[in-house]
Amino acid sequence: MAADKAAVTMRLNQAGSSGGSTPGSADYVVEDDDLGEIGHAAHGLFNGLEPAGKHASAASESAGSSLKGDGFDTGAALAEVNKTWVTQVKTLLQAVAHISNHLDYTKKSSKANDEWIGAQLRIVGPVAPGREGSVSASQIDKFFR
Repeated sequence: MAADKAAVTMRLNQAGSSGGSTPGSADYVVEDDDLGEIGHAAHGLFNGLEPAGKHASAASESAGSSLKGDGFDTGAALAEVNKTWVTQVKTLLQAVAHISNHLDYTKKSSKANDEWIGAQLRIVGPVAPGREGSVSASQIDKFFR
């Protein structure tokens, strides 16, 4: 029965043979604070990327139109490059927003799950004197089925 309930761990591949952990042990841990910092950095990137990504767009569009109007093929090419650039910036903005939102959701849902489990563990039947707040093995076992 114990073999059926063996712990599941995650190991990440890594370059080189230095460092790492012993075989079979988990070496990937993310704390709520880590998720918050990464989410905050993604949000900051989002806020800075939009104006920075549009910085030269108006000038490039104007130059492309002007050159195209003067009969230069370069004008049409510049307008096309600018259009592609704007599309790429929008795509990157969406990706960064998705990462930020996902990390915020993960942090909140992890906290909610922890609180739910904590509440469930506090719901215990009669306990022996001096063992208040303890949870029986059979109660804990219910969470792993």
